Amino acid sequence: MTDTILYSREGHVGRLVLNSPERHNSLGQEQLLGIQEHLAAVAVDRQVRVLVLTGAGDKTFCAGASLQQLGAREITGDCFRATTDQLAGLSIPTICALNGSVFGAGVELALSCDFRLGIEGTRMRIPAAAIGICYPVSGVRRLVESLGVSVARRMLLAAEEFDAPDMLHIGFLDHLVMPGSFAEATHDLAQRVAGLAPLAVRSMKHILARVVAGDVDEAQTLELAEICAKSADLQEGFAALREKRQPRFSGS
Repeated sequence: MTDTILYSREGHVGRLVLNSPERHNSLGQEQLLGIQEHLAAVAVDRQVRVLVLTGAGDKTFCAGASLQQLGAREITGDCFRATTDQLAGLSIPTICALNGSVFGAGVELALSCDFRLGIEGTRMRIPAAAIGICYPVSGVRRLVESLGVSVARRMLLAAEEFDAPDMLHIGFLDHLVMPGSFAEATHDLAQRVAGLAPLAVRSMKHILARVVAGDVDEAQTLELAEICAKSADLQEGFAALREKRQPRFSGS
């Protein structure tokens, strides 16, 4: 397994790190397969209630695809799609903690997470049109679904660069913090999400995805709601409210 992608778990929080800061955490075939391998393990680990995706270093979260491998046609949009679909398809919430600027396919990787937290002073750009690359349809679809077609046009057709306040304004970032607050803000958000009722969170994440896709199965949503209604977690939630304490959810 590559050491350019690192994974660890502390309590109920998993942490996946793009670990090649000398290359601005760019992604080649080796890194994409490494991400996929770790995501497969996270998907079956019931102890993980939230996954944080971040990068090593303090300049760039991800510079996108390895230009060398793209030029040699050693990686394709299909490999990126498999990676981003796998990340977006996790049943647990995911947080992209952007430790620096983000470019190209790194933008799509971040958009595959449920929440994005960024730092003042960072930038975002997809330079596909400036290089001569036609961005793959799966990535275009994710941009449009996440940010709307007008923003997608600015990013793809005009190769526009966005600063941190703009990234917050267009909805790419959910939270924008100063560099000195980044680690604490990431930790607090991850702990808050990890402390919620796992069954309810997973169920609502699934329903949200189906609403966005436009194929809600009403019978399935009722089944998910019923499972939550009969869960030990719900009883624990009510007990915690009565006793004025923090709940201790078991995920059952």
